[in-house]
Amino acid sequence: MADLTTKYLGLSLRNPIVIGSSGLTDNVEKLVELEKNGAAAVVLKSLFEEQILLEADHKMKQAEKNDLIYSDYSETFDYIDTHIKEKELNNYIELIKEAKKQIDIPVIASINAVTTSEWTGFAKQIEDAGADALELNIFVMPFSFNKDCNENEDTYYSVLRKVKEAVNIPVAVKISPYFANLGKVITKLEENGADAIVMFNKFSSPDIDINKQKLIHADVLSKPSDIFNSLRWISLSANRVKVDLAASTGIHDGEAVIKQLLAGATVTQVVSTIFSNGPQKVNEMLNFMHDWMDEKGHNYVDQFRGNLSSSASDNPETFERVQFMKYYSEIG
Repeated sequence: MADLTTKYLGLSLRNPIVIGSSGLTDNVEKLVELEKNGAAAVVLKSLFEEQILLEADHKMKQAEKNDLIYSDYSETFDYIDTHIKEKELNNYIELIKEAKKQIDIPVIASINAVTTSEWTGFAKQIEDAGADALELNIFVMPFSFNKDCNENEDTYYSVLRKVKEAVNIPVAVKISPYFANLGKVITKLEENGADAIVMFNKFSSPDIDINKQKLIHADVLSKPSDIFNSLRWISLSANRVKVDLAASTGIHDGEAVIKQLLAGATVTQVVSTIFSNGPQKVNEMLNFMHDWMDEKGHNYVDQFRGNLSSSASDNPETFERVQFMKYYSEIG
């Protein structure tokens, strides 16, 4: 049987299938079940900076309505702010500690950051709790009317540098595709200390209910067709940067895993297909990989990883253009 073991963030994984940060990874019982079904590592559900800030703001507004506990000179805000942060962080620390007791596969913590504040202290406590690595899920709105591209991008580099200075565990950065020059951002994240890049975030998208005339959420889960953007950028980045590359979004079956590995991915992160099909889907994907590798004569993953990356082509830019023109010339 083919050997699926791989290295990601310096960690030895039994295969390239990692469960991404989500509601699938928010308690130990779920983590145990995922490990039983073959998951190689888990990224815990994110500790959300924005959620903590919003909760603190809500509590503060409630306190302002009560003259008995609030005044402009009281320490109410400091108490509320500190209490909420400590509560959320302590819950997260306990999840890490319990996960490390109950499962043997690597536990990767996740911080969803929108500013450069607080997170170095949080990251250090996460490391001390026993997390094997940390994933920084950074997102700054790319369509602000008040900031230019450089300001947005500098936030990513600043958060990363500060966290890297605070911890010794490996740090991955999960990004969106919404950059003016994505390739340059990837190389600068490497220069600023990232050990891996995760491509890409799956965002909740807006939709409109025309009968109720209100904004609603579009489908939260990804579709198999969502794979193509990450597949492109994994292929373009492979062998051009030294950091590990984790492919995310649209990976719904074993075939999709193989595609991303051929493009050059170190690992794949899956979420939506597990929500739809249950933890046993991981084992099904692994069986497909074994069968495919046996059929193609591959004994281990590195024999084919990156074989179809952009850098493996003699002239990748020309190849992209020719492929595009060839496709459209045949329509009609």
